[in-house]
Amino acid sequence: MIEVIPLKYGTMFKHVFSQPDIFNQFAKDILGIELNISKVHTEYEYPEPVGKVRSRYDLFAEDTEQRIIVEIQHVKEEDFFDRFLYDHSISLLKQVSSFYDDDVVSTVYTIVVLTSLPRDGSINFSCAISDMSPVDEWGNKVSVYPHRLVFLSPRKVNEKTPSGVRKWLDFIADSLDGKMEESGYSEVLFQQMLKTIRKQTIDPALLQEIKDEAAWEKAKARFTAEGRQDGREEGWKAGREEGRKEGQEKGEQNAREDSARNLLSLGVLTEEQIAQVTGLTLENVALLKESE
Repeated sequence: MIEVIPLKYGTMFKHVFSQPDIFNQFAKDILGIELNISKVHTEYEYPEPVGKVRSRYDLFAEDTEQRIIVEIQHVKEEDFFDRFLYDHSISLLKQVSSFYDDDVVSTVYTIVVLTSLPRDGSINFSCAISDMSPVDEWGNKVSVYPHRLVFLSPRKVNEKTPSGVRKWLDFIADSLDGKMEESGYSEVLFQQMLKTIRKQTIDPALLQEIKDEAAWEKAKARFTAEGRQDGREEGWKAGREEGRKEGQEKGEQNAREDSARNLLSLGVLTEEQIAQVTGLTLENVALLKESE
């Protein structure tokens, strides 16, 4: 048994999966396509905004010969579906905007790895795929658009999980408690990953980044919890005057705004990220910032 840095930390996740050989094999097992990618970008943004909007991708790589783009996103928050459909759509829009320049569109694959799950228990799958191909009146899929959005939940591996997908999800899930058994992973690539995440071999600078990320996660959870508590108290007070339902709604809104104020005070996240975390609109967050 060895101590490892859990792959729930975005810093470590990107450090591991930005290695081209690991990225290529992961994409092959998850998507079923052979890639020839020699460079993987982290925290990637398109050079120019798409529709005046910028999206940032944890991992981004392009196989220029095959005209394939693969993005990998790692997430611990609960805004799973809307946020990543939005990011996937931005890349599709990028293809549309460049179509008139070179008359060739790249296929976009987005893989989202969920190392946490929503509290409401709404996710009960290990692998779910959304594509854009239409289905005809006989129930047959018409293979027109190859673009695909894939969600992976390592904590929900089951007997129906495809074997090629499962070995990756098992590895990620096994790392989450910070301890792993080396003998359980005989493949060379997984041994390479074990060596990369082994706590004793982590570069001190990288380890400091991970510690900073862990501290930030704790601070964010505390501020969010405080905001929810304050919001509930206000909600119940308002409920006595406005009716229970309206009071609860007001309390939830106040909780989100209090969380946003706390996050703004830290000065770490952008307004867009705070909007995603709290569920507020970007305009609402901007107004809160102006009032500070």
